[in-house]
Amino acid sequence: MNFKSDNEAPAHPAVLEAIIEANRDFATAYADDRYSCQLDARFSELFETECHVLPIATGTAANSIVLGELSPPWGAVMCHRSAHIHCDEGGAPEFYTHGAKLVPLDGDNARLDPDTLGQAIDSAGAHGVHNCKPSVVSITQASECGTSYRPEQVRALAEVAHARGLPLHMDGARFANAVAWLGCSPAEITWKAGVDVLSFGATKNGALTAEAVVVFGRPEWLEGLERRRKRGGHLLSKMRYVSAQLLAMLDNELWLEIARTANARAAELAAGIEASGVADLQWPVEVNEVFMRADPAVLQALKNQGFEFHIWPGFDDVARLVCTFATPEQQVQDFLAALRQNEAT
Repeated sequence: MNFKSDNEAPAHPAVLEAIIEANRDFATAYADDRYSCQLDARFSELFETECHVLPIATGTAANSIVLGELSPPWGAVMCHRSAHIHCDEGGAPEFYTHGAKLVPLDGDNARLDPDTLGQAIDSAGAHGVHNCKPSVVSITQASECGTSYRPEQVRALAEVAHARGLPLHMDGARFANAVAWLGCSPAEITWKAGVDVLSFGATKNGALTAEAVVVFGRPEWLEGLERRRKRGGHLLSKMRYVSAQLLAMLDNELWLEIARTANARAAELAAGIEASGVADLQWPVEVNEVFMRADPAVLQALKNQGFEFHIWPGFDDVARLVCTFATPEQQVQDFLAALRQNEAT
């Protein structure tokens, strides 16, 4: 009865089948195999524009290598204070940038606000070289609170960033869930809205271990990104196993099918929580994460009954419940029944 994280879910069978298929014979090493060489074309088709794709094994590496390329050591990465790169990467962005500062900013529902962003960038140079220089803006899609940026919200942030000479990076660890909820095309929420580079997440969405750096129209960044991937120890010799997973995810829109299933389970869970009379929702439920606010005694009782979930940092009365494609509908109903039972007792 695991609602802890989509990282704890199994890999999708189609992904495992793709790995087995890629294992049938010898293949050129270091991302020069036939699977890796298909990625540019396949992602360009998906995003309706020319893309350059670097397969990578972890989201931490994808985000950090991008930020290392886009920010000098004396730079500043502007992000929301709850952004994954700020709270959950163990200092990897600072490590890969050789010391760039992450500047956390406020914004409702874990989304950056354009006015706040613009003011922060404009005021950062008040003391000249004594200040870190704003170098890149990074947003998390979906956010750490389970909310999604709409295309117009991304566009507003991109306009603020680009007007000041800063590129816009999107950390898309749950990109599929956001696209599935928004109902828009991948193009509309990325490059058409002003995103310059995307960390395309697949591991949380049914892959075994597979992420991708997707660059939109900036070929001058490629050599630096590739060299940083190698220097950072993330150019896998047998990259075909990562790339095969990514291709399998794109086949027949499997990546969206998986995300829609996870989102649907979360929507069912959220509706039941709101109707329970025992708990309510901390933030809007837009993807596969549900943040439930309840008495700490109720949360502990649910844990004692075998339900696994995280108590959200900074709160003693908010549980994060994450659904996946592998979350059975019955598990959702069992949780809601246990929640209602706690009211009765």
